[in-house]
Amino acid sequence: MTAEVEVVAAEELDQYADGIRDVYARAFAAPPWNEDPAQADHYAERLARDARRTGFTAAVATADGAVTGFATAWTTPEAFPADRSYGQVAEALGPGRTRAWLCGALEVNELAVAPEAHGAGLGAALLHAVTGPAPDGRCRLLTSVRAEAALRLYERAGWRRVDAPVPGRAALVVLLGPRHPERVEAGAGAGAEGGDR
Repeated sequence: MTAEVEVVAAEELDQYADGIRDVYARAFAAPPWNEDPAQADHYAERLARDARRTGFTAAVATADGAVTGFATAWTTPEAFPADRSYGQVAEALGPGRTRAWLCGALEVNELAVAPEAHGAGLGAALLHAVTGPAPDGRCRLLTSVRAEAALRLYERAGWRRVDAPVPGRAALVVLLGPRHPERVEAGAGAGAEGGDR
């Protein structure tokens, strides 16, 4: 099964909606996420709203007409949000680093690959597709330290952890992209294990 990855405009996402929902449900049912399949319905609703965000970009992987993976990203607002996990991230980094490192950067929100498509390089291809437009190379994502396979993918792709654990039960960590100018200062170098969840 050979998959093709393409960047998809927000207004074209509807044609992939069922496949994206299916991949989301299967990808996030496994540990460490352990999401109920109903969460995929909530994600589909959220995706329709997220597609209107500034700087929104999406990539979809398909094979034989079926969606096998997807990724979404957008530009983090200059006024850093406080909803979802944003408040916890700001608490971990502090106001100066949050403003300098994250505001105005491209944030990868979701990246998911169907279980049967793992190991084919789709995660890296999707990640590359959505981070291409990162302003000045500034991109970041958030994932769980328990998501070992995801962390290995990001590390292989050149992403590095910020040495500031995000408070909360999800054990989240911020990663900066390979071209992010603050990587050295972030303490995100040697020893990193390396989504937004």
